[in-house]
Amino acid sequence: MEKVERVAFCGLGIMGGPMAANLARAGFELSVWTRTAGKAERFAAEHGARAGSTPAEAASGADALITMVPDSPEVESTLFGGGAAGALGSGALVIDMSTIAPSAAKAIGERLAESGIDFLEAPVSGSRPRAEDGTLTIMAGGAPAAFERALPLFEVMGERIVHVGPSGHGQLAKLLTNTMGAVNAAALAEAVRVVERAGIDPVRFLEVAGGSAGASTVLTLKGRPMFEESFEPLFKLEHMLKDVRHCLEEAQRLGVELRLGKVAETLYARAAEEGHREDDFAAVITAAG
Repeated sequence: MEKVERVAFCGLGIMGGPMAANLARAGFELSVWTRTAGKAERFAAEHGARAGSTPAEAASGADALITMVPDSPEVESTLFGGGAAGALGSGALVIDMSTIAPSAAKAIGERLAESGIDFLEAPVSGSRPRAEDGTLTIMAGGAPAAFERALPLFEVMGERIVHVGPSGHGQLAKLLTNTMGAVNAAALAEAVRVVERAGIDPVRFLEVAGGSAGASTVLTLKGRPMFEESFEPLFKLEHMLKDVRHCLEEAQRLGVELRLGKVAETLYARAAEEGHREDDFAAVITAAG
């Protein structure tokens, strides 16, 4: 099994930037590309990486290519429209760490296999602070050999690393867990509105809730921002809405109706329509109460 030493990283957004930085600090030979003009060059100068002006240029000579972009159209554009896949040699490994539809992940893997390129989906859970700390949860789907080859990279970026199963299973696990988080945040938003209307002290409510059956990671991370209506994006609302919609579609294909997921989708869609797409998903509170 060929060891991965040269890594191309495409997508330097809220999550991708710190993930790539951790790889650079770990000593991997890193090349980067992102859509925002000048951003890859600034990253390269700061972290000792090489900046590519196109995905193909970043991918040239790489053992592995990681994509971390919003959705499947951007993954496909990077790999095929941007020429990254064509710049990789046979036997290279592509790891998509974006969150996309399981069906799209399978199709991308099949297309790459035609060129002798291995593919692994590996969406992540945890917002920007965990990306910075290298403590993300990584849920991978694909062949065991590809997972073992990617493991040294994952160990730099994540703390809980799980090979969920074959292609599609990693993405579906991610969509389900994000939808659970979206529903949780929507319920929290409604509770916050009641607390405000009743005049309960927010600090005391959060203290009580943190030791109750309603305690959760979402409560810890989003409770105070909801009360303060502070929506600096750690995970954008538009991305949460996209994930919930993908999850609803996949569940429908399996013959399962996600009733709570549908309610959450309505609330997130309303908040997006009211101008909160670029805000943190805690902004769902603007559609509650």
